[in-house]
Amino acid sequence: MISETDIIVRLLVAAVLGGLVGYERERNNQPAGLRTHIILVVGATLAMTLSINIAMEYRPLVPNGDPARMAAQVISGIGFLGVGAIIRYGPNIKGLTTATSMWSMAVVGLAVGSGYLLVAIFTTCLLLVTLILINFFEKRFIKPRVVSQLAITTVDRREMLNNLRVVVERHASINPGFSVHKDLQHKRSKFIMTFKLKEGRTIDNLLTDLTDIDGIRSIKFE
Repeated sequence: MISETDIIVRLLVAAVLGGLVGYERERNNQPAGLRTHIILVVGATLAMTLSINIAMEYRPLVPNGDPARMAAQVISGIGFLGVGAIIRYGPNIKGLTTATSMWSMAVVGLAVGSGYLLVAIFTTCLLLVTLILINFFEKRFIKPRVVSQLAITTVDRREMLNNLRVVVERHASINPGFSVHKDLQHKRSKFIMTFKLKEGRTIDNLLTDLTDIDGIRSIKFE
């Protein structure tokens, strides 16, 4: 069985490892940061150590006891925390990386609880390298363009959709599946377009060109 002293040591190691990744997420203004990751890894570590000790303690009564049973529940149960870290900002999704880091750190906690401290430390370092260095690489070389959304209200004219498409496609790539809502009573139309700005284009230039179209009543940008 794992002694209480060893359990305390493993919990402290887990807190440090969880704090390292949690601090990196906190610096990037993610919803699950320092405290969440520390508590998560410590809880997973405790669950693993208890699972091992309980299986060993009751082995005479339950010879087929599975010390990984509680660990399996940690892996499946971490899903609800991951969902809470994923937030939708208009057409964009934020928090997927944080959700995956939480799941991975839960496994790190299980490794610490099982006594694989060196593996847990190496995995945490690897996660930090992935989060920090690859994030820097993506911002420096890939520069992903953010998906944005326009909601434009206009007078109901036959040529209005074509006029809007011409102006928007001058500055951006329109995603397929945009929607059109017509208000027949007030003779208004509402166009919702999801798009990505082209290289070197700005939203200010796009909005300026849109306001030059006759018949536009309002423009909402997300």
